[in-house]
Amino acid sequence: MKRNKVFIACDSRNILKIKEIINKTQNKKLKIGYKFGLEFLNSKNGRNFISKLKNKITFGDYKLLDIPNTCASTIKAVRDLNFNYLTIHISSGLDALKEAKKVSGKTKLVGVTILTSLDNKSIQEIGYSKAIEKIVISQAKLANKAKLDAIVCSAKEVNIVKKVFKKEIITPGIRFNSKSDDQKRVLSPKQAYKNGSDWLVIGRPITKGNITNNLKNLINHLS
Repeated sequence: MKRNKVFIACDSRNILKIKEIINKTQNKKLKIGYKFGLEFLNSKNGRNFISKLKNKITFGDYKLLDIPNTCASTIKAVRDLNFNYLTIHISSGLDALKEAKKVSGKTKLVGVTILTSLDNKSIQEIGYSKAIEKIVISQAKLANKAKLDAIVCSAKEVNIVKKVFKKEIITPGIRFNSKSDDQKRVLSPKQAYKNGSDWLVIGRPITKGNITNNLKNLINHLS
């Protein structure tokens, strides 16, 4: 039986909290990976913890956004951590994406589109003139041209991304109810999978409060 795939966002500097998240999300009904964001990756004990983490699917959410040389050099600098997935902003440009891909080795290089915390009003404030969907489709084409291994986008945009990008699609901004926190473009887990998401990224709806019960709620929601 095919299992739904979920990355649990490990957003904390507290090693004990991270251990609790990992221990309480072990189950046979879902395929679980662990996404480590900038908060943990830049914490005092973060790198050491990840270096010792064995037999887990790991996702280094660095969201690199820099010149080609810096992006490639950073990937080389964390190669010893053996991440299964690692993120780079597609807006770094084609040259940076290509240079990063050259040195990514066995790690799947994941292109990040427009953050799910942004909406059309937000991107207009930044200076974009096009609507989010048009920007995302252009970014997906660029990711395909650079031969990236996966894309991060809102679950609302999976359908348009799949038209030009045929590899894995990872979707954050997943919520079980109307509480969206700081996210703008959100969908429920069931809707996200229905749209064609390969992996969901879920943080606070699982890790805040009773982790065991929250995970059961997710499994029940999908059944």
